[in-house]
Amino acid sequence: MDWIRGEKLGHGSFATVNLALAKKQSTQHPPLMAVKTCGISHSSSLVNEKLILEELKDCPEIINCYGESFSCENGEKLYNVLLEYASGGALSEKLKNSDDRGLPENEVRQYTKALLKGLNFIHKFGYVHCDIKLQNILLTPNGGLKIADFGLAKRVGSENGSGFDLRGTPLYMSPEMVAGGKQGTPADIWALGCVVAEMVAGAPAWRCDDVAGLLMRIGVGDAVPEIPGNLSEEGKDFLEKCFVKDPSKRWTAEMLLNHSFLFNDGLDFEMKESCESNSPRCPFDFPDWVSSSVACSITSLPSSEYSEEPPSLRSQRRSTSPAERLRGIVGDQELNWSASGDWVNIR
Repeated sequence: MDWIRGEKLGHGSFATVNLALAKKQSTQHPPLMAVKTCGISHSSSLVNEKLILEELKDCPEIINCYGESFSCENGEKLYNVLLEYASGGALSEKLKNSDDRGLPENEVRQYTKALLKGLNFIHKFGYVHCDIKLQNILLTPNGGLKIADFGLAKRVGSENGSGFDLRGTPLYMSPEMVAGGKQGTPADIWALGCVVAEMVAGAPAWRCDDVAGLLMRIGVGDAVPEIPGNLSEEGKDFLEKCFVKDPSKRWTAEMLLNHSFLFNDGLDFEMKESCESNSPRCPFDFPDWVSSSVACSITSLPSSEYSEEPPSLRSQRRSTSPAERLRGIVGDQELNWSASGDWVNIR
């Protein structure tokens, strides 16, 4: 595939990420992509990431991979992996723009559910991501979520036994990782809990500036990350299941997908109370229904939540016309692609 390198999007410890524009249109890849690049001499991690992404290609919550290429730029031989471009940016940037107030709980719930679906898929294929954090969670224009950066990912149980292998970012590391270098699928769940707590509070779950002191708190004793006080009781219970010190007793991604925190219908307490008070309690308790004055409308909910709405509301939704329901689901949002004038030809 011939493509053109565009503006720089970001960089890590061994690779940089740029926009990439395909020279020819194809049904196999979009016209605008992201390209992750590193020197060939340091490409083993990026090669591993590309192989893992190809194996996990069928999950909508994981960034897509469109192949690899080699190039020579400024006298240096480079290895490139072409990836899906998530134009919404990293979740860390969205949280940063919230002025440290955190995200609304309904939004946190939506992202948490999508993240769990991706993690469940990764774990079922026998992999551990090893670096779940806000910076590695990307957003799409339609509100979707993509797990990215599999540079540290590994097979479950692939410890080589030759030394202490400390992987990940300290703020999101699990106790078993810090204390013994063990990183199975429960480590990703601990990191997920840190991400959820951070989304709610607008600040990291651990309040510690000293890395050595932080690692001591994580690996030794009974301390766990702080659970935000403004979180619902269901949310607090969800985080308690993530922050179990013993990895064998920590809930799995599959278990957490069935937690009540993820099945809130999105209505605030007053609206729910109003809906319940208007529901008939017996055959003689039906009011004079008028289709144009539904007490509680469901058309404002995303279509993905329709299957989760309570039965008492489903009958009210049917009283709304199909046209009105479609207007509530379909928006006129357009993709906002930005172009750079600094392009470099790659063959």
